[in-house]
Amino acid sequence: MAESLVVQSKVKEAVKGLELRMDSTLPEALNEKIAAMLADAAARAKENGRGTLRPYDL
Repeated sequence: MAESLVVQSKVKEAVKGLELRMDSTLPEALNEKIAAMLADAAARAKENGRGTLRPYDL
C-alpha cells in the first residue's frame, strides 16, 4: 500500500477508548479497507457522471 490514510496513534486512541488493545497490523488493514471504500465510491461517482465524491457514494 502506498501512503497511509489513517493515523496510527488516533486509531490506537480510539481502540483504547473501547477498552481494547490493538494488534500492530490493524492500522494497515484499516487503511486497505478505506482505500477500497474510496475506490468503490469513486467508481460510483464516475458512473453517475460526477467528478466529486459525496457521502452517499460510500
